[in-house]
Amino acid sequence: MPAPAQPKIYHIVHVDNLASIAGDGALMSDAAMRARGGPPQYIGMQNIKDARLHKPMDCHPGTNVGEYVPFNFCPRSVMLNILWYANSANLSYRGGQEPIVHLEADLGTVIEWATQNGRRWAFSLSNARAAYAQFRNRTDQLGELNWDAIASRDFRTADVKEAKQSEFLLELSFPWHLVERIGVFNQAVAQRASDALPLAGYRPAIEVVRQWYYP
Repeated sequence: MPAPAQPKIYHIVHVDNLASIAGDGALMSDAAMRARGGPPQYIGMQNIKDARLHKPMDCHPGTNVGEYVPFNFCPRSVMLNILWYANSANLSYRGGQEPIVHLEADLGTVIEWATQNGRRWAFSLSNARAAYAQFRNRTDQLGELNWDAIASRDFRTADVKEAKQSEFLLELSFPWHLVERIGVFNQAVAQRASDALPLAGYRPAIEVVRQWYYP
C-alpha cells in the first residue's frame, strides 16, 4: 500500500489536558513536560517514557526521542487499545478510553511549518522506543512505512503491531494551531472538550468519531 495522498497524524490525550495545551499554545515533549511536573491527567506508562528520554534519534544526532512530540499515523492506536483494556501492570491510568481524545493534524502542513521554522522532525518505522527502531527525516521516505499495517484493525501479529506503532516526531513542541480536528468518543466528551477550550483564540473542530475507538 503506497503512502496516502494526504496523510493525517494523531496524538491522544485525556480531555482534562486540553485546557492546559490550548493555554500553552502547544503540545510539549515528554522532556519538557517532565521539567514542568507532568500534565494534569497522566495516561502514559512511566517506564516507557523514561526509556524514550534516553533513546537516541540517530537521524538527528545529539537528541533523544523523548525530546520530540509523538504522533501516530492512524487513530485507534495500539496505545488506546492498552488504555481500553487497562490490564497492563505499568499503567497507572484506569479511566478507560471514553475520556481520551484524538488530536488530528495534516502531515504535509506540519512538515511545511517545521521546515519554515527550523524545527527538526522525523518518523520511525516502528515504535520509536524500540532498540531496533529506524528513523527517517525526508518526505520521499514515507513509502518505507508499512501503510497496510498502519491501517490494519487486526494487529495480533508482532510485525503488524510494530509497524502500526510508527511515529511522526516533532522536536520540542507541537503548535496548537496545527491541530485541525479533535475526535471524541461521544457527545458528552465533545461538550467537555468544548468547555475546556477558551472562547477566544484557536478552537479546532470537535467531532464525535466513534470508529476511532474500540471495540
